[in-house]
Amino acid sequence: MLLSAGLVSVTGDWILLTGLAYQVYRLTGSTVASGLAVLAGRAPQLLLGTVAGTLVDRWNRRTTMIVANLLLAAGLTPLLLVRHAGQVWIVYLVLLVETCVEQFFTPAEAALLPRLVVEDELVTANALDGQNRNIARLVGAALGGVAAGLGGLPAVALADLASFLVAAALVALIRTSGALPRTDPEPPLRSWLAGLRLAVREPTVRVVLIFFAVTALGEGVMSTLMAPWVSDVLHGTGRAYGLIMAVQAAGGIVGGVVAATLGHRIGARLLFGAGAVLFGLGDLALFLYPLVAPAVWPAGVLIALVGLPGACVVAGALTVLQTATEDGERGRVFGAVGAVGGLGALLGTVGAGTLGAVLGIVPVIASQGAGYLLAGILVLAALPRRTEPVRPVTAAG
Repeated sequence: MLLSAGLVSVTGDWILLTGLAYQVYRLTGSTVASGLAVLAGRAPQLLLGTVAGTLVDRWNRRTTMIVANLLLAAGLTPLLLVRHAGQVWIVYLVLLVETCVEQFFTPAEAALLPRLVVEDELVTANALDGQNRNIARLVGAALGGVAAGLGGLPAVALADLASFLVAAALVALIRTSGALPRTDPEPPLRSWLAGLRLAVREPTVRVVLIFFAVTALGEGVMSTLMAPWVSDVLHGTGRAYGLIMAVQAAGGIVGGVVAATLGHRIGARLLFGAGAVLFGLGDLALFLYPLVAPAVWPAGVLIALVGLPGACVVAGALTVLQTATEDGERGRVFGAVGAVGGLGALLGTVGAGTLGAVLGIVPVIASQGAGYLLAGILVLAALPRRTEPVRPVTAAG
């Protein structure tokens, strides 16, 4: 039920993201307006991530996911009113609200998953969840373009709204309780500060946060410079860009199968660290090969191959965090990961535009591969071979 809900919901998200990107530019004709839409979708992740995670640790995770899906569905209804460029502010407001609610859903989902499977199956479950996201990306992006073309913004909004309602119903069918043991809760501020201390003091959590900080910078760089790289370095068309991005998701789908098959055999730490090293080497090969032979077809092959270790990284990282933290701490830990990732992606996005004009596209976009390579080496060197749940951090220390 949890994986099915995720597949439906994330497919709806890709329908919305693809359709909105198209419709905002169509309504306004402004790249600035499109950029503001991206900012509205990222800002809450920075500001609310750790706070939302702390509150999730005090609430029933299953109930939180159901309510979040219902709020996400209701929050889309104002998009039905948008008809012209003067109403684009409604789009920004909806994106802001939706992203705020998602900051509660994401850590609740990551914290609930370990309750549904035994520890030996956790890597497989996380791998399947990551595979879901790649399938949703392929299907949702295609449907988003079709919906935007046929029915405009109302069709896009209704499709995503329906996905949230279906996801809420599926989560409601889960029988496992999402409630935490009844204890005397700390005041929210003290609980939040205790979560920050957990991130600083516990080696496993600290290493994973550093990993996501470094690699999120690269993800921001890639999201900004990927289209210019295809156009100016490979001399490819818009169609070539679309195919390359689709092949990346396809590689991630296959990678999910690999991670699910190998994860319980080689362990989450090795899956995480070795996957990051291979991902970094593959990215370096991808972005540097045009210096020798600027053809388009090798990009499709290499980005598909990179998708395999990429899926292993996601499954391994989630499992390391889930097994290294107590149940009552997982919400704030995953909230912190989201906040760090959002900050890194934002800095990478801003920096890529400036540095790309000064240093050139290739050396800047290749920094993503270097970041993954170094961060993967850090994971292999610094993470213990066996992660045990950390001692719960209270306000008293």
